[in-house]
Amino acid sequence: MGRQESTISENKNPAKRAARERLAEERVREAASRRRRRNLTVVGVAVAVLAAAGVTGYLVQNSRSAPSRHAAPAGTTGQGDVVVPVGNQAAKATLTIYEDPRCPACGEFEKDMHTTINRLEKAGKVKIQYHVVSFIDRHDNGTGSKNAANALGCAQTAGRFHDYHDVLYANQPEETDDAWADQSRLTALAKRVPGLSTPAFDACVAKAEYAGWVSGVEENFDKSGYSSTPTVLLNGTSAFPTYNGEQISPATLTKWVEAADAA
Repeated sequence: MGRQESTISENKNPAKRAARERLAEERVREAASRRRRRNLTVVGVAVAVLAAAGVTGYLVQNSRSAPSRHAAPAGTTGQGDVVVPVGNQAAKATLTIYEDPRCPACGEFEKDMHTTINRLEKAGKVKIQYHVVSFIDRHDNGTGSKNAANALGCAQTAGRFHDYHDVLYANQPEETDDAWADQSRLTALAKRVPGLSTPAFDACVAKAEYAGWVSGVEENFDKSGYSSTPTVLLNGTSAFPTYNGEQISPATLTKWVEAADAA
């Protein structure tokens, strides 16, 4: 039967025409329904992708901003426990010192200044915030910086950080000599500090108990914007090799600290 013949037949049969019209309407509704389902699927996928991206971004950002969690030496302070505080914490003058145990310039700084710093600290005129960094191991290879930094953490827990710090710098090997890769040398030097050489200290050094803390301190230094050691700040202003244009020396450091204390 041709289309014209079918139409003529339907014109003669209203029931057939109504059935065809209902079928056409049903097809239109089905097509509209498929479009709605397709659109909802597309929107759902987009929302899922955006949600996943948001969660991933949150996790990445959170991992960047959250301080590393690690066992830290007793009494350390600051975000991530990166600071070893020494001296009268009520003092108006604050020396912030970033040092690497293998850094020869740090050794020279300590040779020239540690007597003055210790005198001012014992007089209660200055507090010191040490950051024990360890980047020289990356530059020169080896593990001496990290081992010494860990040993300093062990000494901090034992309440002997400052004395042991001075002993290490007084016996610092050449930068290219990774002598402190041998941890027994660090425990041997501890015998020069009264009360430090104990089985607990030796075990702390041998097990690298504060390795995570050492890495956290170095990460903090890498993000600080400073790129060399020693970096020395007096109340937030660079004090090495000069402070407000004046060369550092035992006399000038004493003058600067006393001026800050009197302010």
